[in-house]
Amino acid sequence: MDDNAVHLDDQALPFWVEVSEDDDSMGILSGGNPELRMVPLGPLRKNLAATVDALQQVFADVAARGGTLPLAEAQLSFQVTASGGVQLIGTGQVQGTRGLTLTFKRP
Repeated sequence: MDDNAVHLDDQALPFWVEVSEDDDSMGILSGGNPELRMVPLGPLRKNLAATVDALQQVFADVAARGGTLPLAEAQLSFQVTASGGVQLIGTGQVQGTRGLTLTFKRP
């Protein structure tokens, strides 16, 4: 294998995260100081895939209930932690957060 090859698990993307003195893996809602961090794609990919898989099962369960008002679309916001974690953002948390949004629509 070529020593100069870039491995997907070694790649990273820059994300602004708020870092506290207690834990450098916090996300954007931790209340710490904002820093631009390189977030590793390996853990991010794994955690985002697991989150989406779980959400799709929840949506499938809801859709299976049927009814006169079926689920046609769902939007969820999430944040990425410095270590590549994924944290869903509930509506009861800070409004105007700097999270990312996933939109799931029926084909």
